[in-house]
Amino acid sequence: MEGTFVLVPQFFCMLHFETVNRHRDQDWIVFIHGAGGSIKTWNYQVHEFKKYYNLLLIDLRDHGKSKDIKPDFDNYRFSIITADIKEVLDHLKIKKAHFVTLSFGSVLMQDFSMRYGHLINKMVIAGGIFRGNYAIKAFVSLARVFNHFLSYRKMYGLFSYLLMPKRRNQKARRIYQRQAQKLTRREYMKWVGLYGEFFRLLKQFYNRILQKPTLVVMGGEDFIFLKSARTFVNRQPCVSMETLAKVGHICNIESPDSFNKLVMDFLGASKN
Repeated sequence: MEGTFVLVPQFFCMLHFETVNRHRDQDWIVFIHGAGGSIKTWNYQVHEFKKYYNLLLIDLRDHGKSKDIKPDFDNYRFSIITADIKEVLDHLKIKKAHFVTLSFGSVLMQDFSMRYGHLINKMVIAGGIFRGNYAIKAFVSLARVFNHFLSYRKMYGLFSYLLMPKRRNQKARRIYQRQAQKLTRREYMKWVGLYGEFFRLLKQFYNRILQKPTLVVMGGEDFIFLKSARTFVNRQPCVSMETLAKVGHICNIESPDSFNKLVMDFLGASKN
């Protein structure tokens, strides 16, 4: 059915996902949300993108409706999370796709691209995290300290304000806080455990020269991650960058019309 959501039953050992099928011959776009998010992160993109592409929206492990995924793990590694994503693509027999990621999803994309690069056509990275500079290391260290005496929900609320402190960030902040309420303390702490390999992964990816056409979209007021994104892009011949003025970290929600146009132009939607 053209342009229609297909709600797929939860398969044992598989993430929850939803597809929007336009036509079997059209390109696929896979949407990967950030930490604390869900499929709903992309509500402002689905209506426009389904006109040109087949869409695959995934709830990461513990997020949205991806609950009690087996096998269970006491601690997570990036290889576990990206293998979850690949399993969905294999199930749907998707051989190659464009990927659109947000925030911490950009770090997952870095791991995914190094393991499963053959599945990637083009990449779009929104609110990207690329380098462990002083601001990012301070941000992560502060988060790890607060984890010891703040509840997860209070901690997440505090850091959403640090990432998006302005009044015009309120909508994105509210949406992400609401989605994050579905994580339990135990689930959240498993994701925190990824920081054990977080900076090593960033360094490994930063020192690679990307071969896939990539677009980085950043908010002009994303004061924690913008500078390192510019540094990364300047050394990558296949990567271009667009900055949205007066927009914070969650740029696809704060400025959806501008974001959608940039991404569709990059992917060549008019040619589909």
